[in-house]
Formats: sequence, C-alpha cells, structure tokens
Amino acid sequence: MEKTNIGEILKKNTMIIALILVVGFFYWSTGGKILYAQNINNLISQNAYVFVLATGMLLCILTGGNIDLSVGSVVCFVGGIGAVMMDKHMNPWLAVLAMLVVGLLVGMFQGFWIAYIKVPPFIATLAGMYAFRGLSNVVLQGYAVSVSDTTYLNVFGGGADCYVPDFLGGGTVNMTCLLVGILLAVLYIAMTVKNRISKKAKGYNTAPLATEIAKTVIISAVIIWLMYKLANYKGIPSALIWIAVVLLVYSYITNKTTTGRYLYAVGGNEKATRLSGVNTKNVYFFAYANMGLLAGLAGILTIARAASAQPTYGQGYEMDAIAACVVGGVSFTGGIGKISGVVTGVLIFTSLTYSLTVLGIDTNLQFIFEGIIILAAVTLDCLKYVQKK
Repeated sequence: MEKTNIGEILKKNTMIIALILVVGFFYWSTGGKILYAQNINNLISQNAYVFVLATGMLLCILTGGNIDLSVGSVVCFVGGIGAVMMDKHMNPWLAVLAMLVVGLLVGMFQGFWIAYIKVPPFIATLAGMYAFRGLSNVVLQGYAVSVSDTTYLNVFGGGADCYVPDFLGGGTVNMTCLLVGILLAVLYIAMTVKNRISKKAKGYNTAPLATEIAKTVIISAVIIWLMYKLANYKGIPSALIWIAVVLLVYSYITNKTTTGRYLYAVGGNEKATRLSGVNTKNVYFFAYANMGLLAGLAGILTIARAASAQPTYGQGYEMDAIAACVVGGVSFTGGIGKISGVVTGVLIFTSLTYSLTVLGIDTNLQFIFEGIIILAAVTLDCLKYVQKK
C-alpha cells in the first residue's frame, strides 16, 4: 500500500504553500482587488519579462550557482535596436529577428569568455552590464524612441487589441478563452495519467495515488479559474502566449533532453561530469548563449508593453530574475531547480510587489519586504542542504 508522508509533501511544496498564503493574505488585505480580472491580466502582462528572464537564469544557476548580471542592460540594448529600426520604418518582423539575433550574439560573446577563457561569470556579466548599458545610450542617443507599429504591439502584448479574439462570440464573457482553459485542464489530466502509467510500466517509483490525484485536481482547477478570470476581462493576452511557449519549451529541455541532464550534472559535480566525457565548456556556453537569446525576447516584450524604448529600461531586471529563481527553490549550490519552481517564484514575487502597490505601500517598504522574502527563501534552501549533510 502506498503511504502518504505529510512531512515530505509539505517539504516538497513549501513554495506553493507560501504562494497560497501570500495570495490569500493580500486577497484579504486588498478586499479582493488583487484577484480582479483586470489586475490578474495586468500582473501577467507587466511581468512577462520576469518569466522569460527567470527561465534563462535558471539554466545559468543550474551550472553551479552562476548568474548573469547583464540581462537588464541587454534587454535595453536589443530593445533600443528594435525601436530605432521600426522608427526608421523598417519591417517590424525584421526588427524582431534582429533583436533575437543580437541577443543571441551577446549571449555567445559572454559565454565565450566564461566557458573557454574561464573568466568568472560574475565578472564577465558585470562587465557586460556596464558595457551594454552604455551601448543602449549610444543606440538611443539618450532619448526615448516610440514604437507605434500596431501589428507588433498587438502580437507582443502592448496594443489595445493584444488579446486572442473571441472566435465563439460569447458577449461579455470570452468563450474562446474559457474553452482554452477547459482544454488545457483536460490535456494536463491526460498527460498526468499517461506519465503515471508509463512510469509504472517501467518500474519507476511514483507519487502516492491520492497525492497525485489531489495535485492534478488542484492544478486543473487553477487553470480553469485563471482562464475564467481572463475571460471576464478581454481574454488571453498575447504576452501570456509567449510566456507559455517559453515555459513549455524549457520544461521539455530541462526534463527530456541530454542538454538538460548535462546542465544538472555540471551543477551537481562538474569534475565528475567532465571525467565522464561531457564537454562542460559547451554546457556553460549553451547556458549563457541561451540567456542572451531570452534577453532578446524579453527586450521585444518590454518595448511592446511600453510602446517605446528608453535608456533606463531594464534596470533591475537581472535582480527580478535572480530573486524569482531563489524564491522558487533554485539552489545556488547548483544542479537543483525546476521550471515549475521558477513559475512559483515569479508568482510569489510579482504578487507581493503588485499587491503592495495596490495597497499604496511606500516603495522603500516594498524593497524591505522583498528583501525579507529573498532571505527567507535562501535560508530554507540552506536548511535543506544542512539536513541532507
């Protein structure tokens, strides 16, 4: 008979429980405002860059607690390039391609110094933080550049119509959005059942059936509830689609590919991984090249949301991404962390910030609360490590 260990369940889901408590507290303190349909929409759209950058930062941290301090400056740099190109009436899709390519090249440049020249990641990306911030000012010449292409804004989440149309014509409720939520929940249930059957057939250990049923029901309910909320506003924001694509792609990479296994292996024990025949330099190079690519995408989403590019954009973005990873249970010892944890971390951190803003809390006090959350998350990680030792 399968037995459910309550202590283990609580330990594995500490951050999810924390998210529920945070949302519950601020739901009560804001009189329910935090869960208004429009506020949920704004929370997703305004923080799309955090989801994207935190996903890339996860891969860097997995290699052994390494980080990329330059991502905020790179977001500003590539965003500036794209805005200037569109301001000169160039094709917006060419501008999008240019931003992604430039982001990738920046990541490859920094990855080269880190992986093959052995410059410490902190130093290499610190240099990049200053250099690309300066280049952003050069590209923008110190001024803001507006972005007005309607197609670009709608596709990447900045226009008035940056939502998936209601093809079913549901009136006040976006029935297309609601249907998508139901289909996603059904798909998730089907995948969960399939994975459990597959694991059983291969003789792998599985979670207790009651635990897995409860988890599946809760996640499915949350998916439908979220889509119901969005359906009562304007529907699915395009920014959410980009977030979903990034999370699904990188969940697959980290869980199902050789590259993903190498990232975890390098973070767990780099020397042993190298001796087993893995080219660890290429693993580092991939992590930072990928970070540059995702910074390019974050730049695209950022200037679309703001409908402009400014030399100050991207400041603090690297800290948002790192904080989301830390709060999401990504270990700075390396080799430990999941996309699902990053999502939880982003939701905790952004919900906290957004709720404090809704409550009218002073910005300085918000920084204090955020600092306490980060310290508490790292402390939990350290305590887990000590217990294992």
